[in-house]
Formats: sequence, C-alpha cells, structure tokens
Amino acid sequence: MNVLGYLLVALTISAGRAYGNSDSDDSDESQWEDCPVEQQLCSLASRNNTPVRCLEKLFRADIAGLVYCNAQHCEPETFKHDYIVRNHDQSPHVNSWKRTRAGEVGTLHDVCLLRNGLPVTRKCEVWGMRARWESLDQRPYVVCMRRFRERSISVELNNLHDDMLEGRRRANSTQERRRTTAMMRDMFRQHDKALLPADVHVVGQVFGELLEHEKDAALSADLISICREIMFSDAQVLQLSAQLNATNSLLNKFEDYMDALPQQLVPRERCGKVVAHAAGDAGEAAASGMEILNNANLGVHAMLSSNLSVFYVNPECERITGIAIYSAAAPDRKQAVSQFWFRFLYANENVEKLRREQDLETATYVPEQLWKQLKQRGATYLILKIYGHDGLFVETAPQRSRRPRSKVLSISIPGCEGTQLPQPLPFLLRNENHRQPDTRAVNAGCGCGYWNYQTWVSDGITTSSGTDMLRDPIVVCQTRHLTQFSYLVGGSYRSNDLGDEVLVTPINERVLDIISIVGCCLSLFGVLGIFLTALLFKSWRSQASTKVLMHLCLAMMLQMVLFVFINTDDISEQLVVHGDNVRCVLLGAAMQYTILVLFCWMLIIAFLQFQRYVTVIGVERPRRYILKAALVAWLLPLLATLLVACIDPESYVPTAEQLATDTGICYPSGYGLTFGIVLPVTLITVANLVIFAYVFYSISHSLSQSIQRAERKLVHKQIRLSVLLFFLLGLSWIFGIFAYMQAGVAFSYLFCLTATLQGFVLFIYFVLLDEVNRRAWIGLLCPTKMKMDVQKRTTELQSMTTSSTNYSRPVQ
Repeated sequence: MNVLGYLLVALTISAGRAYGNSDSDDSDESQWEDCPVEQQLCSLASRNNTPVRCLEKLFRADIAGLVYCNAQHCEPETFKHDYIVRNHDQSPHVNSWKRTRAGEVGTLHDVCLLRNGLPVTRKCEVWGMRARWESLDQRPYVVCMRRFRERSISVELNNLHDDMLEGRRRANSTQERRRTTAMMRDMFRQHDKALLPADVHVVGQVFGELLEHEKDAALSADLISICREIMFSDAQVLQLSAQLNATNSLLNKFEDYMDALPQQLVPRERCGKVVAHAAGDAGEAAASGMEILNNANLGVHAMLSSNLSVFYVNPECERITGIAIYSAAAPDRKQAVSQFWFRFLYANENVEKLRREQDLETATYVPEQLWKQLKQRGATYLILKIYGHDGLFVETAPQRSRRPRSKVLSISIPGCEGTQLPQPLPFLLRNENHRQPDTRAVNAGCGCGYWNYQTWVSDGITTSSGTDMLRDPIVVCQTRHLTQFSYLVGGSYRSNDLGDEVLVTPINERVLDIISIVGCCLSLFGVLGIFLTALLFKSWRSQASTKVLMHLCLAMMLQMVLFVFINTDDISEQLVVHGDNVRCVLLGAAMQYTILVLFCWMLIIAFLQFQRYVTVIGVERPRRYILKAALVAWLLPLLATLLVACIDPESYVPTAEQLATDTGICYPSGYGLTFGIVLPVTLITVANLVIFAYVFYSISHSLSQSIQRAERKLVHKQIRLSVLLFFLLGLSWIFGIFAYMQAGVAFSYLFCLTATLQGFVLFIYFVLLDEVNRRAWIGLLCPTKMKMDVQKRTTELQSMTTSSTNYSRPVQ
C-alpha cells in the first residue's frame, strides 16, 4: 500500500477512536475477514470501528479502492417530468434517477424514453473524492414516452435492472446472478420483440453490476448470447445508442468479464485429464443457442456462434497458443454448428504456410519465443474473441476515412494488459474487399488497425510488405499491444445522420397530432357542408364543375375518416398483436387507395383549370367527359394499390420499432411507400405545380391589360383565385414531400397546417364566398330577409330605369 493510502486508513481509524467507538467484537472480525479489499476500504470510510484482523490486508491494498468506494455512485434522486400517454395528454409524474456509477450516465427508475428510443439521462460526475449528479438548471422540462407496446423489451429490461439495484435479486447470490442473465438472454432471443437504443444502454448497466461481484463462468454463455443478439440488431439502433457511449460501455464490460474467467474454464489442474462433459453443458448450450466445446484437458474451452465466439487457451497443456477459423471443411479442421470450421494452432506454426491455406478467415497464435518471455512476466492464459462484424464498434463521427472489411479479432493475455509485448505477435485477417469490392475503396489508408473505443487507428500495427491491400485475400499483420483488431479499407464513408433533427421529438409529435386532428375535423365539416349544399340546391349540383368537385370531396372524406377514426395507431396495434394482418393490409390498402384517388381528381381539376385559363380558344370537351374522368380517377389507383398489396403485403404491417413508440399504423412502408404513394404523389404534385404556374402567369398577363380603375378589385380576385388553386390542386403536399425527405420539422408543421384544411378551404370558397350559393342559403334560412332584399333590388332597378328614360327624353 502506498503512503497516501496508509495515511487515509490511519486517519479513518483515528477519527473512529475520537468519537469513542473504537471497540469491535469478534462478529465484526468474522464479517470482514473474507471481504474484497474494496468493501473493507469502504467499511473504513463509513464506519467508526475497524476489525483489527483486516488491517494487514488493507495495508497491502491500493488507494484506488477507497476512491472507488467514495466516488463510485450517485444515489437515487427524485425528478419530475411529463409523460405522453395513450391519448397524447401530458401526465405529470414524479420519477427518480437510478443509482449510477461515477463517470456514467444514469436513467430513470420508471422508463422514460424520447421519440427516437433514447432514454432521458443524467450524468453522474466526479468531484474530488465524491460523486454527484450534474446540474439540471439549464435543462428544459422533460416530456417522454410512457406506454410501450407488447413487442418491446424496454420495460422488462428496465425492471430487471431495478431489481438488481434494489437488492430484490441478491447481487451476492450466484444463483440470482445466473437467473438474471438467463432472463436477459431469453428476452433477447424473442426475435419478435423490438430493441431500442435505450435497451443497449441498460444492458451495459447490468453488465457493470455483474462486474462488481465475483466472476462466474456459468454466466459466460448467456453474456455471449446477449451480445450476439445485440450485434444482430438494426444498425440505426446501435448508431443512436452510441450517442450515450452505450456500445463502447457494453463492449468494454463484456471483454472485462470474459477476460476474468480462464482460470475457471481451463485450469492447470485439468491438463491431460479427460472429464466427461457435465449434464449442464448441453442444457446451457441449448438455452443460450450456442455450441460449447469443453476440451479443458487439451487446454481449450470454446463457446461458438455465428456472430461471436470466444476461445480460452491454456498453452501449458498441449502447447496450443492460437486458433484459425475457416469457411470450408478440411481433414484437419473441426466443424462448428454455426457452419464454420476451426483448428488449434501451436507455438511452432509458420505464418506464410498459414496464409496460403484455403478458405482461411482469421487466425492468430503466440510464437514459441514470445510465449516463453510472456511466461516470465506471469502470463498463463490466452483469450481470443472473434466478432463476426463490427456491429458493436460504432463510430460517432459523421465522416470516416476507413471502415472494417474483415472479422474483428480480439486478443487478450491476462497479466500483460497495458504493456508492450517483447516481440511482435502475428495475426491474419481475410480482406472482404477481395470478395466484394467496394467502389469507394482506395489504397490510401488500407491496412490492419485496432479499436481505441472512439475510432479505428493503426499506430503500432505493421502489415506485411509487398501486400496488395485491396486485392490480396489474406493480410498478415503484427502487433506489440493487445486489443481488438480488424482489416481497414480506406475511402470516404458517411455515418447515418440520426440526430434530433431527423426524428420528431415527443412535444412536436403531440402538437402535430393536435393540428392534424383539428384540421381533419374542420375539413370533414367543410366537405359535409359542400355535400349538403349540393343536396339542397339542384341548380348548383347540376353544373359540371360541381360534379367534379363532389368526386374530389368524396375521396377526401373517405381518406380523412380512415385517418381519424378507423386506421389509428391503437386499432393497428390491436390488429398486429392479435395476428390479424389481413385486416391491417386491407386498412392500409384502403388508405393508399383513397390518397391516390384524391390526387387523380386533383390532377383532373388542374387539367380543366389549364383549359379554362390558358387554352381558352378552341376548347371542346368530349361527351360525357365527367364519366370518363371518374372511371380513370377511381380505377387507375386500384391497379397501383393491388400491385403493392399482392407483391409486398407485409409492407402494410407496422414495424416493431413503430409499435414500440406509438407511431405505427397500417400503411405502406419501404418500397411499397416509395413506389406506391410517394412517387405518384410527387409526380402529380409537380405536374399540378407546373399547371398552377401557367395559370397564374396567364391570369397575371390578362390583368396587366385591364383598365386602371378596376385594378385593385382584379388584384384581389387574382389573389383569391391563387389561394383557391393552391388548395384545390393539393400543392400543400409539397411540404409533405420535403418532410418525408427529412428536410426539417418546419415542413411537417406546414404540411399539417395546410393539407388537413383542404376541405374546409374549399367549403369557404365554393359555399361561403360564392354569391349564388350564399344567397341561396340566406333564402333557405331567412326567407323574410331574402324577400325584402328582392323587393329592394327591384325598386332600385325601377328607379335606375326611370332615370335613364328621363335623361334620354329630348328637350322641348
């Protein structure tokens, strides 16, 4: 123990005696005799009496243990925020921050997630010898998601972490720790459940809790299975979770736990002793979905899967110092259930011979001379981990100059951490660029590299001379330090932009929902008003223009009824949860069909307006053109809808992520959305915009030739007509197209404010502002007033006629 550590322990004991609590009994001594050093130091820091029997141990301890104890955690603290619940109302809630390690970010006891699946977090900072929560003075009031779908594991996983923190699952109980990891493993093996970025963060926190206690080899298969399933998850989820350093934290804790197990799995005492496989090995392998190879008599224990495998090696048994992985069979290779082959490598292997072997994927071994020198430094075991891809190695930089193009090989030698190796250690990696060339790849920057928990770097790594970095199938490299290695290809690679600008935040989602619902209700009211006007006044409904307008309003009404009352996220959820995908497809197809019908009628109206205002002379509409237009507008969208429904019906079913965040309705997605809705809507909108520009120019040109005294009145008429055409032709959907292209949340607001009011605006223009329809309604609702107005207008007309007659009479 260093001098500072001795002084701190001595001062703690002295302080206890000063308060008159220096006595200790035998029960205290027995309690702390076998405790870990960190717990003994914590006892000294928090108690006024110390068992004398522990002092000799404590004097040999490192002072880091005491600092670790004092600054280890921020304790729970209450926190108020709002929840967005099922009906989108904000529900005030008193929550609490979980107990969190110093230097990490903590989450809330009750699940509180943002719209993009990230948790609401708070940093636990280290100040001197203590830990404290970061200040919340500058943080805006938090509104987060509360209700989660059945297809999300977030609530279950969060409750499991809470159980560990609160002690309901005793952390010092091996049985409870095994039960915890088994439950986590089973959660992640339910492939119909969604994984959110917050879940990756919570898994790292659970792994951290396990690291604080005695390492148990029985947990290893479960931990590998969990990491393997996370590697299978969506790249966007991992990219988002990396914003909290969740992938690095998980990776680091997983590696630390695995590196602590070789003495249990390949002990020196097992060398040369063939022991029958325990009955639990087969059950453990079946439960975790992995293959367990127990050859401890040869000095090898392996846990194998397609995405992640771990090999423990004790070279003292059979001089095995490495492993080689292959993609095809050969006489000297063992086959794994996950459809790859492997063989053990010995200290006297030849690198060049190994490089020329067929179907080699990756390999490494410790040469004989190097192993002798490492043994003198205290090395006993090797731990080799093979990651199938770089899923857990997430870079947050938006632009990268290199990316991995091989498996990731992790090499650990307990006892040699953080030190330079006395001789280079060789490792071989397959260049995936040789199999599937990357057009962006360039020679500059190619070569082996290692992960520094921020990015891939190459310092301290040498690549064999004469290697064609882009074309050689196997690349041989050497290192003098140990970590995770991969073959890197140079080029320009952009990470997905998944920040807050891309995903709508919960408060925006709530406001947009309110705007959409209010706008749709107003439009439905307007459409009903138009239908009622046509029903009551035959002279208006018999006009050809009114018939076209009625078709447009019918399609609009069907679309809005589906959106507001029938195809909601709650109804869609119930259909998916109960496995009624057929009804979900029908609802989604109906929504798609009504939208396409609506746009077909808007295109027809645009064409008619073009004929009216641009090509005025020589226009002769064909017979029954309204019937023909109706057949095109109502039948052509049916063809497009049937194509999507028959080719890709699953595209109508909401994804697990959408259901997990209350944003899923039965509606096309993926290629069905792109080619079945976005493409035709965009083409029609662009065509309508061009026609609008032509009509606007034609009207403006005509008005410029009008007499000066009527100019103001004609300008007003032009503005009114422009606004009417903007809504009549559906040009507000331009904002929706920009919102779909993720141009910004402002376009989402503009779209919801304009597109949902289309029916209400048409009601104002065709009923309220139209003089004929307005007078008809006045005559219906107030017949007396209408009669007086008629008499007044008749009197004025007679007076004007008399004045005109007198004025024209010749003078006598």
